[in-house]
Formats: sequence, structure tokens, C-alpha cells
Amino acid sequence: MADQQRIHPMAVDVEAPPPPTRPQMPQTSFGSKKADPAQQNQVPLGRAIPETPPALLNPTKRSSNRLCKCLCWTVGLLILLLVIVGATAAIIYLVFQPKLPKYSVDNLRISDLTLNFDLSLYARFNVRITAENPNKKIGIYYERGSHLSVWYKKTNLCQGSIPRFYQGHQNKTVLNVALSGQNQYGRTLLEAMQEEQQTGRIPLDLKIDVPVRIELGKLKLTKVRIVGSCMLIVDSLSTNSFIRITASTCNFGLKL
Repeated sequence: MADQQRIHPMAVDVEAPPPPTRPQMPQTSFGSKKADPAQQNQVPLGRAIPETPPALLNPTKRSSNRLCKCLCWTVGLLILLLVIVGATAAIIYLVFQPKLPKYSVDNLRISDLTLNFDLSLYARFNVRITAENPNKKIGIYYERGSHLSVWYKKTNLCQGSIPRFYQGHQNKTVLNVALSGQNQYGRTLLEAMQEEQQTGRIPLDLKIDVPVRIELGKLKLTKVRIVGSCMLIVDSLSTNSFIRITASTCNFGLKL
């Protein structure tokens, strides 16, 4: 019998295919794998980093700078205004050399001092006042609305006013002013003054408040007030007789 041929399989080295791998997902915002934070902050080469605008750096500092500038401008304007006012006042003083007017009480006469039936005291005085303007280049306009009053201690005896007039440069003007008034505490007041009369020293206070306008050359300034008083000591309160003023002290000033 013929020899049967045996076929033996030959081992052939065939390269095994690589094991299957898991497909990689692209690194996007929709991927399941989170990107590395360090890689996210990286900026591609050749690309400039945008700068933060200055307005967004510190808004509080910017507003404080504006406030400081505003304050500096305000202070500067105030200083400039003060310098201008001071320079103007200095020029006026040097050119015109202003002086306060002077006043003196020359004579006092009591026309009436009567105790009425209702025990009120009626008084009527006549005062002669000399007003002196010592300025060489300044005139004085005496306006309406003046008020003069005679007081005994803290009690008003009578009041009046001076007429409206103009007083020129280096001028003296004599004013005769009539004052009258009535006080309800007449009996007590009259008894107190009669006791003072026995000593020969009766204190009276003449208070003056006069609105005036100052004239500098041809310029007429705004209205101011001359305010002051004259402390008088008289020897008698006899009516319709000469009353001697034994002492007189006057002080006056300007009031805006």
C-alpha cells in the first residue's frame, strides 16, 4: 500500500495586530477629560497680552484725584480773591486816607419832664451835636432812618432823629435835635433821678445809630451805619434852664 503522505501544518510567524486602543477625544469644552490649568493659561507664541485699561485699575483713586484738583482750584481762587480785595483796600487807604467822623454833645436842654396822671413820665430834650468830617477827599451822605435816644441807666427817656444832609470834606456841621418820649414807670424813675440830682452828677447816655453813604471822589459806596454813644454827666434836670455837662465820653464806629 502506498505510503500515505501526511500533511503537517507549518507554523507561520504572522505579526499579530496591535491591541485595539481607545480613541482619544479632542480636548474641547465638551470633552469628558478636563484640561490642565497650566495649559489653559498659556498664551500662544507671537500673540500680545492685552493690558487692563487704566480706568479699570482703581476707580477710587481716580475719583480722589479729581476731588483734590477741585479743592486746589477752589482754594486758589479764594486766595486770589483775597489778594485782589486786600490790594484794592490798600490802594483806597493810601489814596484817600479815610478817617472816622467825630461827634460831640455841646448842649443839652430839658424842655419838659412831667409826671402824668397815669404815673407815666413824659420827657422832651433838645440836644445840640457837632458832627465833624476830618477827611480831605471823602464826603458823607447822611440818609433817612437815623435813631437817637437818651437813656438814664437802662431806661429809655426819649428818642428822635437827625435830618438828611450831605457833609463835605473837612466840614463841621452843628445839629439841633429834638427828642421826646414817654415811660410808664414814671414815678419810680423820677424819684431815682431826683436823688441823683442832689449829688450833682446825673448819668445820661446818648445813643446814636445813623445810616450813611461814603463818597470817594465821584464814587458813592454802599450804605453803612455809624453806631456809638456818648456818656454824659449833667449837674441838673431842671426844665427850661441851662444844664451843664460836667463830663462827656463819646465812642463811635462803622457797622455794615
